[in-house]
Amino acid sequence: MNAKARSSVIATLLLSTTAVLAENWPTWRGPEINGVSAGKAPVEFGKDKNLRWRLELPGPAGATPVIWGDRIFLTAAVGSDLVLIAASTEGKILWKQKIASGNKKVRNDEGNYASPSPTTDGKHVWTFMANGALACFDFDGKKRWQLDIEDRYGKLDIQFGLSSTPVLHKGRLFLQLIHGKWNAEPSRGLVVALDASNGKEVWKTVRATDGVQENKHSYASPIVYEHGDGAYLVTHGADYAITYDCADGKEVWRCGDLNPKKNYNNYLRFVASPSANEGIVVVPTAKNRKVVAIRTDAKGDVTNSKKSIPWIMPRSTPDVPSPLIRDGIVYLCRENGVLIALDAKSGEKLYEKRTVSDRHRASPVWADGKIYLTARKGKITVVEAGREFKILATNDLEEETAASPAISNGVLYVRTFDALWAFGKLGK
Repeated sequence: MNAKARSSVIATLLLSTTAVLAENWPTWRGPEINGVSAGKAPVEFGKDKNLRWRLELPGPAGATPVIWGDRIFLTAAVGSDLVLIAASTEGKILWKQKIASGNKKVRNDEGNYASPSPTTDGKHVWTFMANGALACFDFDGKKRWQLDIEDRYGKLDIQFGLSSTPVLHKGRLFLQLIHGKWNAEPSRGLVVALDASNGKEVWKTVRATDGVQENKHSYASPIVYEHGDGAYLVTHGADYAITYDCADGKEVWRCGDLNPKKNYNNYLRFVASPSANEGIVVVPTAKNRKVVAIRTDAKGDVTNSKKSIPWIMPRSTPDVPSPLIRDGIVYLCRENGVLIALDAKSGEKLYEKRTVSDRHRASPVWADGKIYLTARKGKITVVEAGREFKILATNDLEEETAASPAISNGVLYVRTFDALWAFGKLGK
């Protein structure tokens, strides 16, 4: 085979792999862990429009469903039990496995211990519960391994449970364990990499910060981004965003001053996760404070680095929804339904407009030039992506939800506390 033919074969394989990944939704923020879908989804949908099916679920959770091929995986709290559910893309439950007992409700109606989302690679599915139970199953529901994070790494000391979703990358499962007692001692969390095939530890890194009080409790999830020849794990909590080399756990960069010492808030725990795309990592905080953009080639302590930080938005961070970056624009959905659009290079505000006046706990999703924003009481606003604000549709499911939507094979999946909905063109 000549060089030209080899190049053609490689290009075809790459396109094929990209297409396969694009059609699936393997983790809570999609195929690239940033809320961006390469597919399409309906703009208008509801009980009487573009509804394929509605599957009643045995219990509630705020976890996003993950999809691979014809399988859907999601978690639920069924009484005191925490379970993993497998369903078909035809809307039928295939199997259900109990992972642990000991569910707790979180802040009345905010959620429960089934809040972390599953993740899948097309052969196996991994699930983590907020009390530290971590397990791996194959697609037929056979358990491959299970462990208790508390047994291995110490008791979890966090007010509302460890809702952080582990992230899967190239055969490794990464967890941020950011928690600790409410006292004056600095935070010493852990970041661990596990062999996804058996749960054995690959590396462990102490995550030291000077965060104190409730700030030692992080409810955010880690993300992975690739830059050059490397892959990097961004962890978020205890007043810092800190990034590690996925290969060996060595610290690459850290950004502090997310909770400035001169105006310190003892209760500024992070919930919204960072997002990476198009050469930057956008780092949210909490309680109406700052948002920071950091270059993906950053090194060392970048806290006051003009080189590594192209811009800072001094206030109006999302409190729970994670940022979205696409086509040179950063989208921030605030908890009150206000959508802010910023120029990704300069941080210049393009607009700040209200959508639905309701709590927003789900993270925004981009698909085919449209942004999907999910409100707590079940209204989903579809906004046209771009530098000008335009609402395309407001859809009302009339069921409460905290989960981010998922998109796969032209179908939009929305998990409410009562059911899993599938919307797409009928007959496809």
